[in-house]
Amino acid sequence: METLRVELGNRGYPILIGQGLLGERALFEQHLRARDLLVVSNAVVAPLYLSSLEASLRPRRVVATVLPDGESHKTLTNVARILDVLVANRFGRDCAVVALGGGVVGDMAGFAAATYQRGVAFAQVPTTLLAQVDSSVGGKTGVNHPGGKNLIGAFHQPVAVVADTRTLATLPPRELRAGLAEVIKYGLICDAAFFAWLETHIEALLAGDAAALAHVVRRSCEIKAQIVGRDEREQGDRALLNLGHTFGHAVESATGYTAWLHGEAIGAGLVMAARMSHESGLIAAEELERVRRLVDRTGLPTHVANVRPDVALDLMRIDKKVQEGRIRLVLLRGIGSAFVTADYAEPALSRTLAAHLG
Repeated sequence: METLRVELGNRGYPILIGQGLLGERALFEQHLRARDLLVVSNAVVAPLYLSSLEASLRPRRVVATVLPDGESHKTLTNVARILDVLVANRFGRDCAVVALGGGVVGDMAGFAAATYQRGVAFAQVPTTLLAQVDSSVGGKTGVNHPGGKNLIGAFHQPVAVVADTRTLATLPPRELRAGLAEVIKYGLICDAAFFAWLETHIEALLAGDAAALAHVVRRSCEIKAQIVGRDEREQGDRALLNLGHTFGHAVESATGYTAWLHGEAIGAGLVMAARMSHESGLIAAEELERVRRLVDRTGLPTHVANVRPDVALDLMRIDKKVQEGRIRLVLLRGIGSAFVTADYAEPALSRTLAAHLG
């Protein structure tokens, strides 16, 4: 087991990474002190791992609730279902909510924990690659709205993240590819050597090589933990973690959160961010092609045929990074060097959207 740490003073917490951690009762006893626990999972993950987690949490009082699977179910209605279970079981302020699943489960369980009795403890047990490398770390919680992605939510840090990499063996290939989009993002924003490593090892990752996957989980969490430790509430550096997301979230919203997995939309968004960087004279055509080629080799889309550029642009205008009516974008000065800016030419954005959408 490897242990990383998100340094946030007395709200800091460990990220525990290793094989077979779901079965480590002592681990959960050490890092999750509450006696009353609500486990939130979904209909795909619960049959695989819920019984193992419950065994590790006993003899404490454990209640489980199982939600539908998929981004389209990341709604206030399903958060209300979680809250109803907490109330019905008379859970107090000293309880804890445990998220067992991917990013959708983690976001909703975390939001319920943030709002129940004005905040209770929360632990992340991510079972997808995307959740292990990204969404389980950093305390962003919330739900989607028909008007846009993640528009309703709160910052609520977990007390621990327990990433059992053995769960990645049961991931469908499509989910594995989707998770790799967020991994590619880390190389692009601040680690050119990691991006080059991914170019060399992408086939091993797609084949489910355990050592390669463990490496990308650890390195991705290292990068995110450092950034969150510097900027918990996205007032500065943390916005870099949204590389490709302003584009990708617009794709998800425009298609009703049903056509594309989050990571698939982000894959297309990374290529659009690289294209926009090239259109703005920031990176060479060769760097744009490296980004496009790696996303394509990963099996992620580089073009989205069912979204009109004007629709995407309207959705981008309600992105959370918009300031004074201006869309701020995360762009690249080079592979491994990202920055946030609102200083770009509108025609460059129009050309970028036209090249990858519609």
